[in-house]
Amino acid sequence: MSRIILFNKPYGVLPQFTDKGTEGSPRPTLSQFVDVPGVYPAGRLDMDSEGLMLLTDDGRLQAQISDPKYKMAKSYLVQVEGEVSDDALVQLRRGVSLKDGLTLPCEAERIADPMLWPRDPPIRVRLSVPDSWIILTIREGRNRQVRRMTAAVGHPTLRLVRRAIGEWKLDGLAPGTWREVEG
Repeated sequence: MSRIILFNKPYGVLPQFTDKGTEGSPRPTLSQFVDVPGVYPAGRLDMDSEGLMLLTDDGRLQAQISDPKYKMAKSYLVQVEGEVSDDALVQLRRGVSLKDGLTLPCEAERIADPMLWPRDPPIRVRLSVPDSWIILTIREGRNRQVRRMTAAVGHPTLRLVRRAIGEWKLDGLAPGTWREVEG
């Protein structure tokens, strides 16, 4: 039976167990939160993003989650600059042209503030520019894809929280905590 761990990665944590890039680095890694031997991240989540990461000891499952050919849905709560227009949502749903090509169509909807935990450090707030929230569900995993997609439709991302990977959800996990689920 596979081990599957759901982890709520806080902002500023490297999505790996070691920081090989800089010896003695003060940057926090997964090892400061999850002390379970033999599990590895299934996919990545940028250091400046928060939310659900899956860790597993099952190589096949790890590949299904992280390899774009499987098109596993990944859902994000995205706080963006400006009031998101219907036109911007339509563009996101159809696919957005990025430097590395057209993205696949995705699901995109405007939502009310989800009232998440405070982020440390907080996002930059500009009194003259409103912000809004959307849920974006993609089925590919290009580098910084969600941030590039929202910027391409005129709404730079201020905060990005992954809330689901396939059937697994972040529900009830505080930042920096984890739980094991049936695999």
